[in-house]
Amino acid sequence: MTKAIQANHTEVITPEGAMPAWWARPEAPRAGVLVLPEVFGVNGWVRSVADRLAEQGYASLAISTFWRTAPRLEAGYDEAGLLLGRQHRDQVRAEQLRADVMAAAAWMQQSHSADGLGEKPLGCVGFCFGGHLAMLAATLPVIAATCDFYGARVSTDRPGGGAPTLTDVPQIPGRLWCFCGDQDPLMPPEELSAIEQALAAAPGNRHRFVRAPGAGHGYMCEARADFNAEASAAGWAAMLELFGETL
Repeated sequence: MTKAIQANHTEVITPEGAMPAWWARPEAPRAGVLVLPEVFGVNGWVRSVADRLAEQGYASLAISTFWRTAPRLEAGYDEAGLLLGRQHRDQVRAEQLRADVMAAAAWMQQSHSADGLGEKPLGCVGFCFGGHLAMLAATLPVIAATCDFYGARVSTDRPGGGAPTLTDVPQIPGRLWCFCGDQDPLMPPEELSAIEQALAAAPGNRHRFVRAPGAGHGYMCEARADFNAEASAAGWAAMLELFGETL
């Protein structure tokens, strides 16, 4: 299914200020999805993810998770861009992220209620650091289905400090699928094992651990050196499966 879409830069007003975002919507959305970017910001590839989801019928909002320190960051996929992105990553706080997701969800459901989004559950997808943040977002009741693509350090860290993000899995009311490449240097075997065990321990068989054979970090992104066409196609298919079943 491919639909004609409209896509543009926008802003979500939060209690702290205006959060930049990219908004892509089909003519008649089947549901809404929030997109959480890599450390490189809401760049061309992240916008293309929102656009592709919109073509599948999902109104998609890619939010700037670094908007407090670098509101319109678009770093390159090189060492300098990585270092810059990590500087801003280290200033993000878990509760700020949750507040941003709530503001974005309200914007979608209230400002676009005429599209029917006010009556529908929301999905969330994140990549890299955005994948880590997606696990935090999944704890919010407004999020019914979440895809966390290679969200590193969830078993050891939490944005802003505190217990590792992985300890929040029992609080997730919806469904969470975690996607990890088995050749990802940023996610050692002990982290993959911890994620798999945490998801399996949740009641109701609601969550899923998806291991991508031969894939490294960033395998979904065509602009990255570790792009893996086979794993990316499988990841897209699984994401659409989850959103189709849940949203």
